[in-house]
Amino acid sequence: MAVPRLSLPFKFIVPMPTKTAATEKSGKSTKSVKPAANGGPFTKDTYLRWFKEMMLMRRFEEKCGQLYTMQKFGGFCHLYIGQEAILAGMITAIRTSDRIITGYRDHCHPLVLGVPAKQVMAELYGKLTGTSKGKGGSMHYFAKDRNLFGGHGIVGGQIGLGAGIAFADKYRGEDHVTLCMMGDGAIRQGILHETFNMAMTWKLPVIFIIENNNYAMGTSVERTSNVHDLSTIGESYDMPGLGVNGMRCEDVHEAIAMTCAHVRSGKGPYLLDIKTYRYKGHSMSDPQKYRTKEEVEGYKKQDPIESVRDTILKNKWAKEADLEKIDAAVKKEVLEAVKFAEDSPMATAEELYNDVYFEKDYPFEKD
Repeated sequence: MAVPRLSLPFKFIVPMPTKTAATEKSGKSTKSVKPAANGGPFTKDTYLRWFKEMMLMRRFEEKCGQLYTMQKFGGFCHLYIGQEAILAGMITAIRTSDRIITGYRDHCHPLVLGVPAKQVMAELYGKLTGTSKGKGGSMHYFAKDRNLFGGHGIVGGQIGLGAGIAFADKYRGEDHVTLCMMGDGAIRQGILHETFNMAMTWKLPVIFIIENNNYAMGTSVERTSNVHDLSTIGESYDMPGLGVNGMRCEDVHEAIAMTCAHVRSGKGPYLLDIKTYRYKGHSMSDPQKYRTKEEVEGYKKQDPIESVRDTILKNKWAKEADLEKIDAAVKKEVLEAVKFAEDSPMATAEELYNDVYFEKDYPFEKD
């Protein structure tokens, strides 16, 4: 059975392979979906929302980097700078009732879902006012009221959980889509193949999204896999796949809207390989010796914020001064979030015993 595959046009400034091992072996050519020109069906309000959402993500993460080096909070810290178009394009394509689950590069997911920045920052500080009462920290954001199911520090741990959430929705007959997000390194975990098989067999309402920034920590996709076109890795399960330009909000929105419709129709899962790039290291301790400064600067020329800014100005939907006001408001919001986090109380020792699952009179418990 032939697996339907599409690929949106995706041009990196830094040269990328024109052929993949998968296409050379199969002889398939990828079809192109022409992106809407000059904004296309997207309105002024959509572009302004994308700009504001991405500016909040960018400024929040920049501040996080500063605070981490000042030792304001500890643990690991993985910044999302450069990848903002994925979440901005996603949020305008899904329903508020849809579910999100992701890995540990997760500071921006609650932000784009509408969690106040002050609560997100307080969680980083380990404060009681944080989204998880300070118990999760950088890698474990949860927001039940926003259908955010984590933030998971175990590489690939969210993959099976995402399918489980989708199974629960299908079992209950509820019309929701789960977006299960992972990095290109996480797809090397064995749980991915078990989950893909189960999800396709039961036609679960889940979209598997690879936030492909080309590096699993410091190891490139080309060095970790014989298959470089990651949109094809579900083919042995007849899972359709799509390659997407993750530096453009427009392309991400169109891809997620299309795959949501596919999944809601009962046809089962879809795989999106969203190609993006992180400007910072894997974590704050990453010396980044595996890539050149020229490579990083090349990708910055495709910066999604600047792309959206240019479209807004070109269409005269706002003036540069208007965009500067948005940026100023975002910076103020981030500074207020920092103050809130620093002024918030630390949890007491008694808090360790709260929010812990247990069952009274458990029948199998022995003295």
